[in-house]
Amino acid sequence: MKQVVQNYKSGELALLDVPVPGCKPNGVLVRSAYSLISTGTELMKVSEAGMSMLGKARSRPDQVAKVVQSVATNGVPATYRKVMGKLDSYTPLGYSLCGVVEQVGAGIDDVKVGDLVACAGNEHALHAELNWVPKNLYAPVPDGLAPRHAAFGTVGSIAMQGVRQGESRLGEVALVVGLGLIGQLVVQLLAASGVRVVGADPDPARCELAERLGATACGDPASAAVENAVAELTGGHGVDQVYLAAGGGSNQPVELAARLSRDRGRVVDIGKCRLDLPWNAYYEKELDVRFSRSYGPGRYDPEYELEGRDYPIGYVRWTERRNLACFLDLAARGRVDVEPLISHVADFDDAVETYRSLKDGELKAVAVLFRYPEQKEEAEAAETQAPAVTVPAVRRGTAAPAPGRAAGAPVRLAFVGAGNYATSMLLPHLAQRDGVELSTVVTTTALSAANAKRKFGFAEATTDLDAVLGDRSVDAVFVVTRHSSHAELTRKALLAGKAVFVEKPLALTEDELSGVLAAVEESGNDRIQVGFNRRFAPLLQEARKRFGARTGPASLRYLVNAGRLDHGSWYLQQGAEGSRFAGEGGHFIDTASWLLDADPVSVYAVAAPGNEDLQVVLRYPDGSTAAISYVTTGAPGFPKETLDLVADGKVLRLDDFVRASVYDRKRWVSSRLPKTRDKGQSAELAAFVKAVRTGGPMPVPLESLVATTAATLAVRAGLAGGAPVTLAGAR
Repeated sequence: MKQVVQNYKSGELALLDVPVPGCKPNGVLVRSAYSLISTGTELMKVSEAGMSMLGKARSRPDQVAKVVQSVATNGVPATYRKVMGKLDSYTPLGYSLCGVVEQVGAGIDDVKVGDLVACAGNEHALHAELNWVPKNLYAPVPDGLAPRHAAFGTVGSIAMQGVRQGESRLGEVALVVGLGLIGQLVVQLLAASGVRVVGADPDPARCELAERLGATACGDPASAAVENAVAELTGGHGVDQVYLAAGGGSNQPVELAARLSRDRGRVVDIGKCRLDLPWNAYYEKELDVRFSRSYGPGRYDPEYELEGRDYPIGYVRWTERRNLACFLDLAARGRVDVEPLISHVADFDDAVETYRSLKDGELKAVAVLFRYPEQKEEAEAAETQAPAVTVPAVRRGTAAPAPGRAAGAPVRLAFVGAGNYATSMLLPHLAQRDGVELSTVVTTTALSAANAKRKFGFAEATTDLDAVLGDRSVDAVFVVTRHSSHAELTRKALLAGKAVFVEKPLALTEDELSGVLAAVEESGNDRIQVGFNRRFAPLLQEARKRFGARTGPASLRYLVNAGRLDHGSWYLQQGAEGSRFAGEGGHFIDTASWLLDADPVSVYAVAAPGNEDLQVVLRYPDGSTAAISYVTTGAPGFPKETLDLVADGKVLRLDDFVRASVYDRKRWVSSRLPKTRDKGQSAELAAFVKAVRTGGPMPVPLESLVATTAATLAVRAGLAGGAPVTLAGAR
């Protein structure tokens, strides 16, 4: 299928061939009929991509701050690779469309194949022929509403949420500053609510359009027309609400709002304009400044948007989805008219040229639609409730053990998942390694697969996992997906006869771990490596060698300054993805067990109230102990990982993989400062590839991987029971 993408580093726009997205549970696969270009938000993004690196930095100071923090935590080289990897990737465009349901995922019962739906979301309602859309980001299109009009659903919801924030009442007077796409919709919604509207925009054509659509008067904010209209309508008191729907770097909208508002009026920011509030003006009138967050309650909440967990209507009357449905209803009943806003309808095949014309100013438009030519008949039929669209069958391969490798043949690898960790920490090492061939990348979202194929040289990109598992030429499968899928994907790959590299964790529950081991037993295939990379770090390996053998029990202290996660991170979805420690705690348990050369026999865990801070104590057969402090409340500037191992009068000290030292009775030895913070990924991958190529033992025994996973899972049981948990059967 085709999708509009942009490279944020170069500014390049392209209509790219990408795999069809998979239809996951709690969502639907939608074939686009029309998608809407946001001439404000999207063109701002397109313009930013064309800036120099300095210009990009100036436009996004929030991202610059994150880069500075990453440098402090991970070092300059790793941060540079991560940042440039993100910049030099295709990113999607679009967030508002209408289309026909092609496939229904598990858990969906409110729509069926062939239904017309309006879709929202800058990760789901993209300018693409097919999109997977979660339940709370689509709404059925009412009878009689044309698909081209339903494509306005998302921007209509944005305008509606802004009006709700203004708490407009019958008979009030409002000022709308900026009469672009959002501003025009705000004008109509206010007029439909019985509010008299004054519009302000320097473009006479937009002012004329707003007056045709319900505004009482409009004019250039730099002239006296707007001020005179407000004075006449309000008796000189000023407007009850001001809606800032303008963009750009001027502070004029904010100053105009202060000048024309009544005492204790409301100012609602919907667009992205400069907000240097003149203190005296806002203080003296005690103006109420409010922000409108996109489509409404639920926005940026992954449990609402991705997992489909609705808010009770008695507590949250107007959510994202209910705003979307409400706007569609108003449009269907003629209370809002979007047809006059459509300046141009472009064929989807002409998408790149359309964006160029908009950016260069050749095409002046309020709203532009993409029409998907191959869907003309289906879109027209949907308007008259046509029969369901036939969904093509997906052919799946039959799992079979991989044949023996020919001597000297490259190791053929397939990747399931191509997220940030895979593309920044694994694939750069593998793409440069001799004797390795990147065969296929499998993702559920089409664009991530296309990006990985382009950047790292995969031969194929697909969303069909079974076809890859059935490919007898693939030697090994990398599972680099979200945590909840690791165990099942590993099980399938083992039964298909593949060697498996699975990023931590191997499993999130005891049942999942048992399922993996059952697959090992059934297939006789135990070729597994879990991504516990720290034991492969050159600095730590050198320190362990210098520390030497020990005769007595050891005491190990491991401080992990994990830090807080950004709002919206999928790591926070504990219901689906497990706790944060369940996801990454295996790293630290494996490192401790490797240094102590044993597997733990018991686990004791306590948690700090009100946050994710944990203290985990592991006991080993010879009496050694390892205390892991996993904290999220520490200073962000402090090193992420520090470790001390004490035994036999010696101390091994690791400082965040930048420096390691060993002290004994006579002297201390400090390793040289490495050029990069090497946490062992390259050496780990080299060991895995060698094992696959030669048929030799895997880098870490399966028994150790299982023991580490069991100990990680025992932390949850320990927290629940408040007592040490014995690991039965531990070696």
